[in-house]
Amino acid sequence: MLGHPARWLALGFGSGLSPKAPGTVGTLWAWVSWLALAPWMDTAAWAGLLLAGTALGWWACTRTAQHLGVADPGAIVWDEVLAFWLVLWLLMPAGWLMQVVAFGLFRYFDAAKPGPVGWADRLFKPVPGQRIGWAQGFGILFDDFVAAGCTLLVLALWKAIA
Repeated sequence: MLGHPARWLALGFGSGLSPKAPGTVGTLWAWVSWLALAPWMDTAAWAGLLLAGTALGWWACTRTAQHLGVADPGAIVWDEVLAFWLVLWLLMPAGWLMQVVAFGLFRYFDAAKPGPVGWADRLFKPVPGQRIGWAQGFGILFDDFVAAGCTLLVLALWKAIA
């Protein structure tokens, strides 16, 4: 993590270095950090943070994947952070139960990659022999944003029928 500034961001400030379930640990870090930042953030600030985080994250995830020589390393968790921040930004205010359900749904969509999430995950994978480039860096982020969209869709349907 100390070898390059991009790694700090891409590895979720160390949360991606968890030996077990780094994506889950990164998502937990996103949840805790969202709760810590929320009192000082309004809608415009969250939008700005998500946009800037996506642009900077594209660079950081691309560079870190290149340094590690893996198109989508499990240790890169900035994609989970941004995507779960998006879920919470659009979900809140919500009670703990809804937040826990959102967390579980997001982790399911991100890990199992059903339907559109699997499509998004495969879309930017390099072919054998292809170097890791900006498309793969974008792909690291993209499938998690699709997982966030699926999470929000299920939550909206749940609220509509409840």
